[in-house]
Amino acid sequence: MTMRTTARLFSVALLSIGLITGCASTEKTADDALLAQQAIAEAKDAHAEAKFVNAEWRDTGKLIKQAEEKLKAGDYAAAIKLANEARDQANAAKAQAEAENRKFLNEQAVSAVDTSPASDANAIPAGRVSSYSVVGGDNLWNISGKDEIYADPYQWPLIYKTNRDQIQDADLIHPGQVLDIDQNASASEIDAAVNHAKTRGAWSLGDTEQSDREYLSQ
Repeated sequence: MTMRTTARLFSVALLSIGLITGCASTEKTADDALLAQQAIAEAKDAHAEAKFVNAEWRDTGKLIKQAEEKLKAGDYAAAIKLANEARDQANAAKAQAEAENRKFLNEQAVSAVDTSPASDANAIPAGRVSSYSVVGGDNLWNISGKDEIYADPYQWPLIYKTNRDQIQDADLIHPGQVLDIDQNASASEIDAAVNHAKTRGAWSLGDTEQSDREYLSQ
């Protein structure tokens, strides 16, 4: 084999290797472009779902546009990275919206239970107390008017009736007494108490008035 023939064969071999390498490179580029397109499509789908539930994040759309620009420029790796970031943002936004919606529904359910008749029988209104310790200068009228009691002095007969075992005279209570406060009185019980407070008539300290006895017997 002459040197010229050898050189010819060597050139053919190099050309073949170049063609093979070029084909492989072209195929890889096409695959990367396809992966970038798929990543952008997934990001757009997730973004649309987030917008549908009013949970769109401000930067998600911008990331998708940047990914599309990188795709056009042939920077497929950057396009995929940006698209995946946008997809993850959209998915996080949807998850956050779903969590907030579940929280809202749970709060509504709890609220519905708390306002049911069964719950009202045992619940104490917010800011109210179930007992009160008498201090010097107290009387049932003033105690009933306190915000944490009834915020209405005319409801004092409720305290009197609830604590009839330790209050002999509604006009005479003593420091140190611990009075039970009924925070679950019915509307009719409250009306009866207010009516008695307004129509009780004359009273004297140290005696149990007849009108008080009649009220307690109701």
